Amino acid sequence: MKFIGIIPARYASTRFPAKPLAVLGGKTVIQRVYEQVTGALDEAYVATDDERIEAAVKSFGGKVVMTSVHHKSGTDRCYEAFQKVGKGYDVIVNIQGDEPFIRHSQLEAIKACFNDDSTQIATLVKPFVPTDGFEALENVNSPKVVVNKSMQALYFSRSIIPYQRNKDKAEWLSGHTYYKHIGLYAYRAEVLKEITALPQSSLELAESLEQLRWLENGYTIKVGVSDVETIGIDTPEDLAHAELWLKQHGEVK
Repeated sequence: MKFIGIIPARYASTRFPAKPLAVLGGKTVIQRVYEQVTGALDEAYVATDDERIEAAVKSFGGKVVMTSVHHKSGTDRCYEAFQKVGKGYDVIVNIQGDEPFIRHSQLEAIKACFNDDSTQIATLVKPFVPTDGFEALENVNSPKVVVNKSMQALYFSRSIIPYQRNKDKAEWLSGHTYYKHIGLYAYRAEVLKEITALPQSSLELAESLEQLRWLENGYTIKVGVSDVETIGIDTPEDLAHAELWLKQHGEVK
């Protein structure tokens, strides 16, 4: 089975314009993401709609493909990129362009989901631990995932699910394993084609979580588990946090 990584990266961002070109530890964010991915997958491309990002990727020797400015999601951009450069690949791995510390172990975990022939889509989670505290659990920017016994997603929510009716909230993290969603996806080629043709769903619009569209339309999402914490960069404050983390921990693969 052959895996191709696609890293959607756009210049426009409400909270952090030009985010892929922000400098982190002497390299742009998009370069760090690309370098973390290479070696773990058979091939990797940045998919962008901006010539400045295209030029930046080419300057460090990365592979890049230009895509439409009209895409509403990274999944749509992934599919266009796959149509252009993905011939012969079985699975497309969608890596967010603002995750400069994505690990090889995480990519291996999502690839392993496809050892099951029935897997259509895969994603990752990280268990919350009691030391994370209740504040982390109730953070609406950190979606939670409920899985079945086959490690397939039942639902994703910005709310805390399940609600433990008969326990004090201070005990919730010690009384149940909650899963934090890590926004890394992989799709079989034929499934990616199908899901990009789906209209937005009511659950997706309610939670602002694209993956609910797939569940609502009957697709299954296999869930791999990682114990690695990710640092996504959505704001300049996140970049400062990532800079500090890099100084403390150094380069990681």
